[in-house]
Amino acid sequence: MKKLRICFAGTPAFAAAHLQTLLKAGHHVVAVYTQPDRPSGRGKKLQASPVKQIALEHMLPVFQPSSLRPLQETETLASLDIDLMIVVAYGLILPKSILDVPRLGCLNVHASLLPRWRGAAPIERALLAGDKVSGVTIMQMDEGLDTGAMLTKESVPISATDNRIDLEEKLQIAGQTALTRTLNDLEKYQSGATVQNDEDSNYAAKVEKAEAFIDWRLSAPQIDRQIRAGIGRNPAYTLLNDQRLRILEGSVSMGNYNAEAGQIVASEKAHFTVSCGSGALDVQRVQLPGKKPATVKDISNSRPELFSRGVAFDRKQPK
Repeated sequence: MKKLRICFAGTPAFAAAHLQTLLKAGHHVVAVYTQPDRPSGRGKKLQASPVKQIALEHMLPVFQPSSLRPLQETETLASLDIDLMIVVAYGLILPKSILDVPRLGCLNVHASLLPRWRGAAPIERALLAGDKVSGVTIMQMDEGLDTGAMLTKESVPISATDNRIDLEEKLQIAGQTALTRTLNDLEKYQSGATVQNDEDSNYAAKVEKAEAFIDWRLSAPQIDRQIRAGIGRNPAYTLLNDQRLRILEGSVSMGNYNAEAGQIVASEKAHFTVSCGSGALDVQRVQLPGKKPATVKDISNSRPELFSRGVAFDRKQPK
């Protein structure tokens, strides 16, 4: 059987892992699309995306348009004479003119069990909602937002301690597995694709920076999920003496306390405990302004007064 001519589109490390899987399996990837290089680091030097780095290592042609809507982009893609386009966390909208180019259409690896969590932030939204299970869906792309027919799914459990990075790693493995399975028998999976039930869908909106602020009037489990969902991208934070304090690790306290929300009600060597709207949260790891992440134990050795009992975090969100 003749190998399919595949074009891959993706940008972050999550996508790069899927590109690696295709190349390792010997699929014929003829070109790669990724977002334009972005300034990064203290020097703000242009940085190639993880997908571009993998493509260059394998001497694959790389295309980096800022939009796929111009007619020229459709013509460029058509000139590649591809059978299939595989899209993983690309970050650009594919208009119908692009979707129609590959002979077998465009497949998307989406990090949720569709139709749940259509949209830009399925991993964070699953954690924030307290979902017990997530997964990956291989979808035949159409013009809608993650509305295409589903070829296959791969489920993963969400543990009570998983943060965004943990869950992304699980979903990456699940996505590689599901994509490999699909490509090994593509005709079967495409012919058996299942239409999504729109009534069961919900939207995973991009997580805004304002959502990282901790409102201590929420319940301890809600705040715990907020902290875990923010790790690595949009860390949860509170205000202490008008200074931002990132909360990087916490857990729901087993103790019973009666105090105003946002007040430290207990202080131990390895953690301090904050009263919430209901319940309390033990905090084990933080990041002070201008400092590297550190354990509460390490900070307490030099500044024991910082998280002492009775200290209260500001409740007013900064503008």
